[in-house]
Amino acid sequence: MTKTVLVVEDDPAIRRGLTDALQFAGYNVIACADGKEGMAMALSADLDLVILDIMLPGHDGFEILSEVRKTRPTLPIILVTARGAEHDRVHGLQSGADDYVVKPFSSKEVLARVGAVLRRSAERPTDVVRVEVAGRSIDFERREVRWKDSSRVHLSEREADLLRYLVQNPGRAISRHELLERVWGLPGGGASSTRAVDMHIVNLRNKLDDPSDAPQVVLTVRGKGYMLAQPETP
Repeated sequence: MTKTVLVVEDDPAIRRGLTDALQFAGYNVIACADGKEGMAMALSADLDLVILDIMLPGHDGFEILSEVRKTRPTLPIILVTARGAEHDRVHGLQSGADDYVVKPFSSKEVLARVGAVLRRSAERPTDVVRVEVAGRSIDFERREVRWKDSSRVHLSEREADLLRYLVQNPGRAISRHELLERVWGLPGGGASSTRAVDMHIVNLRNKLDDPSDAPQVVLTVRGKGYMLAQPETP
């Protein structure tokens, strides 16, 4: 089944380049030139993924990301950021973006990242559906974490995949490079790539109410990586 990608980009040349590359690769593409139209399409259209520029007229990318995460928490979103704007990338990942590309970028890089996100979704294992860890019930089908008081929080696709991989490897510290390869679908890179893993761990801990100075769910193994605490149920 052909996947549909929404491209929200106000620069005509970049928008056309993304649209052409995605269509040539076999995707259906919906293209929007401003934040207002992009917001409406992201909230209502039948989509498999969104490529979202941050600097947009009408609504900026962060506004759109925030609204989409409220109603469509599992829709994969790749942000487009300016070179050197590390704070934008950090803010985007902490707000629930699944990945980002930095301008200027190549069509090959964008297609690789789009393919990796969609491949993770298609290949998501079915053997881990639900797990209990430190009083938290994690439902991977719903991408939802619940507490005993019935409060709950949704996970993004990347956050759920990251947590699932830790669940599937109990009792073992997973390196950042392994997480990049097995969760992100990318070769282990340098410091900037591994920082993306760390930022997702921080965001995941925030959603799990799992303080980094005394974590109960996602543990840090110094010099090795991250590990899940002992689950209460398989």
